[in-house]
Amino acid sequence: MVLATAAGILNAMALGAFGFLPSHMSGNVSQMPSEVASSDTHGFLFLATLLIAFVMGGMLARIAVIAGQKIRTIFCLILLVEGAALVAVSLFEILVYSTHFNSQVLIMLGFLMGVHNSTSTQLSNGRVRSTHVTGTLTDAGIALGSFLSSFVSRDGSLDRRFFQKQLHTHLITIFSFLSGCVAGLILFDLFGFTAMLTLGAFLIVVAASAIVITVRTASKLMVPKRV
Repeated sequence: MVLATAAGILNAMALGAFGFLPSHMSGNVSQMPSEVASSDTHGFLFLATLLIAFVMGGMLARIAVIAGQKIRTIFCLILLVEGAALVAVSLFEILVYSTHFNSQVLIMLGFLMGVHNSTSTQLSNGRVRSTHVTGTLTDAGIALGSFLSSFVSRDGSLDRRFFQKQLHTHLITIFSFLSGCVAGLILFDLFGFTAMLTLGAFLIVVAASAIVITVRTASKLMVPKRV
């Protein structure tokens, strides 16, 4: 829920700041042929670079998870780095804002959205994609269809409680993303890039808190019991 809400906030802030959605890869890919047809080389290269940045973010998050599979807090560490990167981008915009850097900042945000989406996907074993609402809505529709079918089907393989939990998870993700989008637009209108800076700091706090809780829990479990 936290990851989906944060993704919605960041997406909406980017829309408010640049009039562009850095995680909307379906729309960006669909727009690329239009740029080719209009001979807009700069627009095509920007969209292609944004697409590559998103994929690279997802790839690096996956590599980090594989490399740190023995580290209990690997997902928290990735989120911590993401938050720090978002803070850096926000400070850059606050201190040296210029429209000349809009493309570069959007590409960086696209990279971070790739990291964010890949992290939530791996963390949930593929059940949640925090920035990919189209896929989540599709999964929600499938879960709803399976849940309703379980009432009339005699197929014992249709686990009603399982599909109910799936539907619940997808609906929470969608609602969280939508709520984050609304909050993101309002916050950016009120505070500008300071709101984006605060979001980065929030991600750092969430990640750091989770690391502390995990380490403390692991330490308690490793303490030998006295006989």
